[in-house]
Amino acid sequence: MTERFHKRAFTARPADPESWVKAPDPRAARGGDAANFTARITIDVTPDMRGQIKIAAFQRGVTVADMLRELLAREFPPTEGDTP
Repeated sequence: MTERFHKRAFTARPADPESWVKAPDPRAARGGDAANFTARITIDVTPDMRGQIKIAAFQRGVTVADMLRELLAREFPPTEGDTP
């Protein structure tokens, strides 16, 4: 029981994208500061599309979440009168 389980860091990326694509998504830590709260959106995509998204993020050196947030911000910019 003295051996510790070594968990990869949040930003760690494997050397090849194939193993990263096939790896399950880690669950985000619960709790935290309310100022850092984000809303979660769930969409259904095919396994192939999920793989393409993960590979694109890997090639760009960003997380899938950051890449998709940027895409959504470009496609849906705030309009006058919107509330935060």
